[in-house]
Amino acid sequence: MAEKNKRRPNAIQSFFRETAGELRKVSWPTWPEVWQLTWIVLLVMFIMGAILGLTDGGANRLLNLILGV
Repeated sequence: MAEKNKRRPNAIQSFFRETAGELRKVSWPTWPEVWQLTWIVLLVMFIMGAILGLTDGGANRLLNLILGV
């Protein structure tokens, strides 16, 4: 008896089908939540930039003082 040709599902099609299914399960934030979280991220980035800038400037001055430049 001849064995039937069993087709394996296309891996790319399966990937996109499963991805779409998972995206339907996601709990998406509302626009007010998005804006609030965006502002928090920007504020934290600004604060961290200031801290790193001050630390870099202090280290630069300290090294210049130690090296006598």
